[in-house]
Amino acid sequence: MPANTLPSNDSALGATADQGMVPGPAVTPAFSPLYQQIKALILQSLQSGEWKPSTAIPSEQELAGRYRVSQGTVRKAIDELAAENLVVRRQGKGTFVATHAERHTQYRFLRLVPEGGEQAHEGPAERRIIDCKRTRATADVARALSLRAGDAVLQVRRVLSFAGTPTILEDLWLPGGPFKGLTAERLNSYNGAMYALFETEFGVRMVRAEEKIKAVLPDAEQRGLLQTGAQTPLLSVERTAFTYNDLPMELRRGLYLTDTHYYRNALN
Repeated sequence: MPANTLPSNDSALGATADQGMVPGPAVTPAFSPLYQQIKALILQSLQSGEWKPSTAIPSEQELAGRYRVSQGTVRKAIDELAAENLVVRRQGKGTFVATHAERHTQYRFLRLVPEGGEQAHEGPAERRIIDCKRTRATADVARALSLRAGDAVLQVRRVLSFAGTPTILEDLWLPGGPFKGLTAERLNSYNGAMYALFETEFGVRMVRAEEKIKAVLPDAEQRGLLQTGAQTPLLSVERTAFTYNDLPMELRRGLYLTDTHYYRNALN
């Protein structure tokens, strides 16, 4: 099938009972609305790098001509992409590929908020890299990153502090291939969000994440790094972050002190 053309749904209709088949349970055809198909085609172009982060994508009119659909269908597809923070609309300028380097999206994956609310946020966290090393993926890390056990991964441990107080301890695992050349020195010297670094220097854009959350008590090493007591409850957040096409690119396990912060999530 030629690239960037819509598939036919004729084959999804299947055979019917009057063609000699024994009637059985009703089968729902595999079908997605037209705007969803356009959204998928736009995502293909984003994934392939046709349109780079922070650059403008073609206008709705141009995309409608390209895909041979109405402008309203394209607009609905872009509405969803904008709602998912994959593109950004700018009044009078057009629609741009979203980037983690922009201020309003830099920390959208950081959900810890001060007790006073987001307006009381202390600003960017102070970061300290504890360790950054090449290692082999254990079975659980490999499973989370769709790798094979023993494949090369980059393992990072860091502490994030707010107003001088250690607040978050994170362990990260990244697939070795896409992040070849990433070092502790580079992580320490970069002033922006880590995901912005991944995007600008390694071409990996995190577009969504899944998280599992539970309460835990710290072990001795974790207590030392977070400067807390043995009975201080921590919020354990395990996140798998994905790039386009639902490809996992990061496993992150964080321990959060929530005595002066809370974990904020928005549900739609």
